[in-house]
Amino acid sequence: MEAIDPAHGTATLLLIAAGAVALLLFLIMKVKLHAFVSLVLVSLLTALVVGFPLADIPAAMMFGFSSTLGSVALLVAFGVMLGRLMEVTGGAQVLADTLIGRFGEKRAPLALGVAALLFGFPIFFDAGLVVFLPIILTVARRFGGSLLLYALPAAGAFAAMHAIVPPHPGPVAAAEALGGSVGVILLVGIPVAVASWYVGVLLVSRYLGARIDVSVPVALFGEVNGGRGLDGRDGGGEGEREREAGGDSAGPTAGETRLGHRPPSFRTVLLLLLVPLVLISFDTVLDTLTVSGVLKEGEGWAAFLGLLGNTPVALLITVLVAIAVLGRPRARMTEVTKILDDALGPICSIILITGAGGMFGGVLRLSGIGDALSGSLADLGISLIVQAFVIATLLRVAQGSATVALTTTAGLIAGAVADAGLGDVQIALIVVAIAAGATVLSHVNDSGFWLVSRFFGMDEKTTLKTWTVMETTLGLTAFVIALGFWMVV
Repeated sequence: MEAIDPAHGTATLLLIAAGAVALLLFLIMKVKLHAFVSLVLVSLLTALVVGFPLADIPAAMMFGFSSTLGSVALLVAFGVMLGRLMEVTGGAQVLADTLIGRFGEKRAPLALGVAALLFGFPIFFDAGLVVFLPIILTVARRFGGSLLLYALPAAGAFAAMHAIVPPHPGPVAAAEALGGSVGVILLVGIPVAVASWYVGVLLVSRYLGARIDVSVPVALFGEVNGGRGLDGRDGGGEGEREREAGGDSAGPTAGETRLGHRPPSFRTVLLLLLVPLVLISFDTVLDTLTVSGVLKEGEGWAAFLGLLGNTPVALLITVLVAIAVLGRPRARMTEVTKILDDALGPICSIILITGAGGMFGGVLRLSGIGDALSGSLADLGISLIVQAFVIATLLRVAQGSATVALTTTAGLIAGAVADAGLGDVQIALIVVAIAAGATVLSHVNDSGFWLVSRFFGMDEKTTLKTWTVMETTLGLTAFVIALGFWMVV
């Protein structure tokens, strides 16, 4: 669906967007109206105020809702099935024990973050998050303290890789629009992503986790051992999550699981997690090679591998493999089916609220606010890299989608970049600056905001104080690093 011709100026559109966000926060946080109902209502009111033709409003609302559901629903469903199988068979505990054994208890958040950085190279943010969720919750249950200490380093690692590093679609599309080298952007993006993750995510998560207590949610995978963690320690409330003095830091790994069998080996769990990693890499790497002209479009074998690497297909295959290697050796198929069925119940609200967040962002995009901002900001008369960051930031805040902000900004400044005659390294730094601006200030018009909020059991106020702050520090750190290199090269 195409954006309407804006009936208002840029200033008016910005005021409408700001008013819509303020109304949404008021309804959710003060009136306590359900987030799904609030998002749909505010989307409808925004479309009316902006001036959509009345007959087009339902289609405009469904535009963002259906596209978001199409990308999120299957990922969340297959991801929570995989997570449930890993949890009840003890696979998540085995992986957590091994990570902690290698890194040590005090460096558990670092271990989760490093693992997420590696897995985040080919896997998109939302897919990586749902695959890692049972591991994050298992580690958090085990050692206690705020969930933020463990969740933010992993989620932030996926966010950093997804925004900055090829072969993810945002930086690849920006490279194509600006005429840059994907290889150079990869070489520049990886160290920037790692450094900005360490400063803007890991250190910030320690600060936030020490000040904001978020309990481990039990809705997705249920309480274990009658409300206790897989290692027998208490989980949940603040007073219950202190570790027992003198307890074994590693916890048992050879005891019986909830299915009454020994847990799978670490090698089995690791190979299972590598299945989506390898499959999804087919799609992302092949896309990159096609965009770069290395691979001819329409090759049959490449199309087949691309199908296997499509994220929902890859997760479907992974779930089938998990049933074969985790479920069936330990339970009858009817029991495995019951486990998967129980996993789907709690995620209905997550999927609907995330879809409604996409609806709100979609209405804002179709309102023409992005085009209006673009026209006003394209000629700011400031340094090109700063201009790229500012435009991407404003587009991100205005309409919510990081991908839209990234690709739109790249298209807007492509002419200026071409006229400046920049080298590959400078273009790579501009791509990083755009990605940084498209990362900051994730809020209620971003479907990812609602995904994180519901996965980690946080209300909207807490999500704004934690996830939004962390996304902002991540983006700002990446921009500062890129700006520093820009002044040198």
